[in-house]
Amino acid sequence: MATPSAPCTTSTPTHPVDERRPLSKVLLFGIQHVLVMAATPISSVFLVSATLGLSAELTVDLLSAAFVLSGLGSLIQSLGPWRIGARLPFVMLPGGAPIVLFLAIAEQHGVRTATGAVILTGLFYFVVLPVFSRLLKYFPALVIGTMIVIVGVNLVKVGALLVTGRPGTPGFGDTTNLALGLATIGFTIAFYRLCSGLLRQLAVMLGLVAGTVLAFLLGSVDFGLVAEGGLLHAPQLLPFGTPQFSLIASLPLLLYSIASMAEATGQTVINAEAVGKEIDPRREVPGTIRGDAVTSFLGGFFGLPLLVTSGENIGIVRVTGVRSRFVTAAAGVVLVAIGFVAPVTRAISAIPSAVVGGTAMVVFAVITVLGVQMLGRARLDDHANTFICATAIALGLLPILIPGVYGGFPPNVRILLENGVAVGAFTAGVLNVLFHHVRLRPERLRSVQLRPVRLRSGQPRQKESHR
Repeated sequence: MATPSAPCTTSTPTHPVDERRPLSKVLLFGIQHVLVMAATPISSVFLVSATLGLSAELTVDLLSAAFVLSGLGSLIQSLGPWRIGARLPFVMLPGGAPIVLFLAIAEQHGVRTATGAVILTGLFYFVVLPVFSRLLKYFPALVIGTMIVIVGVNLVKVGALLVTGRPGTPGFGDTTNLALGLATIGFTIAFYRLCSGLLRQLAVMLGLVAGTVLAFLLGSVDFGLVAEGGLLHAPQLLPFGTPQFSLIASLPLLLYSIASMAEATGQTVINAEAVGKEIDPRREVPGTIRGDAVTSFLGGFFGLPLLVTSGENIGIVRVTGVRSRFVTAAAGVVLVAIGFVAPVTRAISAIPSAVVGGTAMVVFAVITVLGVQMLGRARLDDHANTFICATAIALGLLPILIPGVYGGFPPNVRILLENGVAVGAFTAGVLNVLFHHVRLRPERLRSVQLRPVRLRSGQPRQKESHR
């Protein structure tokens, strides 16, 4: 009598991106991601605070909110609940271009209108998403690269103002601040040149720490406030008051969100390639964009600019070989914890603006380099592409290099023209459509063409034809 055999079971091997590792290792690798990307929310918040002249208390609130929302966004993108998020090892940070647009709206229409613009843009993502695939072809590397170059130049200028101060104001060009800013840049270069491995990847953070130590030795920083107050501090809801909503004022951010979705497409594809996972962009990219939309929508209620997926952590994935998305989820947990620990946020807020400005100049200049690299893939040997890029950069940099050039225009027109990023992106997009997607109509009547016709005698003659 035959003995029944046990049913054969086959198990599908777990892809490394979905691999669950021991909690201790996941947490350790997550902290490594946090250390690499922590300079970005710090620089972003200090940029907003210094430009808008916010108080120390409000700066601490924004810094706390930046860490918490970056953590929540990283969790959403890494875990992907309810088809919201990429389910890839992503982290989320306050974006470079959105900060410029946020500040432009805040300076012209008030910070409450700027927060309202962020909330509207978060909703706008969901409205545009169904038709985004049809618009994607209008935002190739040529358009996005041009926009990123303009963004980088603008951010370097804003970061430099943190070091020098604004022209015409007391303390402009203070030698101590200049020395601190330049020393911070020098420290960053030294760490990157002399260190290797993880320490080299942390060169920006180490330069920031070294600059802060130098400022402390020079008496330019006071950490006395670190011990004041409680141990825990939650981000404040609506720190600037009830948001105000204006579609005209929000237009620069709404236009940027389309380019941001194109950038999210590239980020998702590159991330998937880094972890060796085959994806269907039509299915995975909308999840990434939904994660951006939800996180940015929530961030608007805490006074933050748009938050976007970041490629900064992809280098860590490649170097360490750890591709699990639960590592960046652990990084999200660490970021949330940092946001609620008050002494940490107060210590960070005590860093002098000149030191942050030096760090910001290096970090934001990298954005310009990334834009140049993207333009390198845009076939600039084509004269049409060169013309598109040159025109967009010229018009985009005009209000950045010459502030107030559009001062004689009506306010509603000026908000668009004075936003160099929006002008450059719009110019590049329109010219790209005109040069590469719109074909000129041929003339109805062309020159007379002759074709041979055989005569009865066998000799050909020319017959006129209009084609």
